[in-house]
Amino acid sequence: MSEILPRLRYAHRHQAEFRCESVDQLLPPEHPARTVWDFVVGLDIGPLLDEIEALPGRAGAPAFDPRILLAVWLYATIASVGSSRKLEELCQNHLVFRWLCGDMAISYRTLSGFRTGRGEYLSQVLTDSLATLMQAGVVELNQVAQDGMRVRAAAGASSFRRGETIERCLEEAKAQVELLQPQVDEDAGAADRRSQAAQRRAAAERVERLEAAKEELNKLRATNAARPPSGRVDEETLRVSTTDPEARKMKMADGGFRPAFNVQFATEVATGLIVGVAVTNAGTDANEMVPMVAQIVERLDEKPKEMLVDGGYSNLEAIDEVQSGGTVVFVPIREEKKQLDAGKDPYAAKKNDTPQTAEWRARMGTPEAKEKYKLRASTAEWVNAQVRNRGMYQVRVRGIAKVLTVTLWQVLAHNFGRILIHGSACPGEGTRIGK
Repeated sequence: MSEILPRLRYAHRHQAEFRCESVDQLLPPEHPARTVWDFVVGLDIGPLLDEIEALPGRAGAPAFDPRILLAVWLYATIASVGSSRKLEELCQNHLVFRWLCGDMAISYRTLSGFRTGRGEYLSQVLTDSLATLMQAGVVELNQVAQDGMRVRAAAGASSFRRGETIERCLEEAKAQVELLQPQVDEDAGAADRRSQAAQRRAAAERVERLEAAKEELNKLRATNAARPPSGRVDEETLRVSTTDPEARKMKMADGGFRPAFNVQFATEVATGLIVGVAVTNAGTDANEMVPMVAQIVERLDEKPKEMLVDGGYSNLEAIDEVQSGGTVVFVPIREEKKQLDAGKDPYAAKKNDTPQTAEWRARMGTPEAKEKYKLRASTAEWVNAQVRNRGMYQVRVRGIAKVLTVTLWQVLAHNFGRILIHGSACPGEGTRIGK
C-alpha cells in the first residue's frame, strides 16, 4: 500500500447547518405526489367533513384535513404500502409523505381508522369518477371483462372451530368480560384503569367475534340444509373461523386450501378502467356475474354491451339472466374440447336450453366470438396482476366490509393510473390530470 493517501470526502454528521427551505421546496415540481394531491383536491369531501365532530366551541383537538388522509393512503396504495404503522413512520421520515401530510405527525391509529372506515365514500368516488369519464366519452362499456382472485384472509387455518367449541369459547369470553368489569370500576391509578379498560375491550371484541362466528355457522347450516341430499355435508364437519367469521377456506392458485376472500373485478376492455368491484366468501365464481352486472347498472345507469368471463362463470341460469337483460355473454362452454374429441357438437342447443343459452352456445362456436374472448385474459388477468404487484396477496383486516374497503383503495389507485394515461378530467372541480 502506498504511503501517500488519496484525497477523500468524509462525512461530517455533526456539522450544524441553517437552511431556509420549506418541505414544498424540497419536493420536485414534477413529482407524482403532486398529481395525487391535485386529484384529491378535485374530490367532494363534504361527506367526510360532516363526520368530523371538532367544531368551533367544542373541546378537543382539530381533526386532520380529510384530503391529507385521502392523498396519503392513495399514494401509499400506489407505492404498495399497506401497513398503518409503516405509513406512520413514512409520514415522519420520508420526504414525499411529509409533503403530503404537511410535515404533520399522524398516528397509525388515525391512519388505520380512516383507511378501513370510509368504504361508502370510496365507492361513491369510484362512481363519480366513472360517471365523469362516461360524460367525457372515455368509458363506453362496450366490452367488460370480469374475473375473481382469491386473497388470503387474516384468519389462520387453526382458527376454524365446530359449533360446540364456539359455544364453549363464547361462554368463557362472556365470563371473562364479567370478571374484568369490577376491576375497571375500582378507584385505581390512571395507568391501571387504562390497562384494565383495554383488557375488557379486548374481551368484549372477542365476544363480538364469537357471536358473529355463531351467526355465520347458522348461515352455513341453513345453506347446507337447502342443498339436495346428495350435496349435503355432515353438519358436525361445518366450521367457522373465530377470528374472522366471514372468511372461508378456498382453493388457492397453488392448489392448497386456505382462509380467503373472493375479490371480483369488472374491467372495461378499451380503457383498462375498473368499473365494478365486489368481495364475497363464495369459493367459486359461478354466481358472481349477475350481481356484478347489476352493480355496473347501479353505478353508471347503463348495461355492459358484452361481458367476457372465464369458464368458472358458466352458470346457465346466470347466462340466461344476463343475456335476457340485453348483455351479450362470452364464456367458454364446459368440456368443449372433450365434446369435440368425442365427435359431439358442443355448440348445438341442448334439450333444456332457453333461447338465450342456445344463442350463447351457437355464438361461442364462431371465429368472431373466439377472437373477442381472447381480450378477456389480457384485460382481467392484467388487472389481477397489477393488484398483486401492489401487495394484495393477503389482507390484514377482518370481515367482508373492511376487505371491500381495502380493495376499493386498490381500485382507485389502479384507475388513477389509467386516468393519467387518458388525460381525463377528474371528478369534483374539473381538475385535469395528464399531459
